[in-house]
Amino acid sequence: MSLHVKTMAEMHAAGEAPEVLFWVGCAGSFDDRAKKVTRSFVSILNHVGVNFAVLGTEESCTGDPAKRAGNEFLFQIQAMNNIQVLNMYAVKNIVTTCPHCFNTLKNEYPQLGGNYEVIHHSQYLQKLIDEGKLKVEGGSFKGKKITYHDSCYLGRANNIYEAPRAVLAELDADLIELKRCKSNGLCCGAGGAQMFKEAENGNKEVNIERTEEALATHAEVIAVNCPFCMTMMRDGVKHFNKEDSIKIMDLSELISESLNIDVR
Repeated sequence: MSLHVKTMAEMHAAGEAPEVLFWVGCAGSFDDRAKKVTRSFVSILNHVGVNFAVLGTEESCTGDPAKRAGNEFLFQIQAMNNIQVLNMYAVKNIVTTCPHCFNTLKNEYPQLGGNYEVIHHSQYLQKLIDEGKLKVEGGSFKGKKITYHDSCYLGRANNIYEAPRAVLAELDADLIELKRCKSNGLCCGAGGAQMFKEAENGNKEVNIERTEEALATHAEVIAVNCPFCMTMMRDGVKHFNKEDSIKIMDLSELISESLNIDVR
């Protein structure tokens, strides 16, 4: 089964409008591991019959990495280009699988004329569950030990802690909280554009510290909601040669696998 995805341009040409625009993001478009998350989320949207669209080649980077690295000029150029496209299509509702895109679109675009209702996919999945459109009822992860890593831009930056946990609760898994979680959570080590620069002096990488905490739970799966966290936690697990026994999975992947949805 091939994934069915329309672009905003196609919908606009047909005189149609989607319920929601799925903002894919740079990682979700180009990173091989993050592309699997994109396909999982799209497969869920198709499974429940959500009328959605993507920008396709008209989507560009939100400007988050440039802003975090201190290049405000580049950020504003990227943001204004995106806002022009979004406003041209009269976009009102946006969902994204990346907390960095979510935070930037939601909290920083309004200052430049981009006003949208922005929701993270963990919230959107919870919404679908609450509305009875998405029914999981355990599935392949029932009874398995899962720990959840709070991403900085979803957690401390936007105070979203319960939506991801509500989604995980549908799996009937044994959720084991990390020693540092929710408002006391520890960064994966990638935020603030740190992912794109060499490590500074110290005795341990941040992602190694965080992975140690995750491994201490003896969980079989480390659940994440962010492509940056996905990369850092995967590297951490590889550091400890545990990649064959510990899975790093996005919330959408856990749901799609539990429902046995074809994501090809």
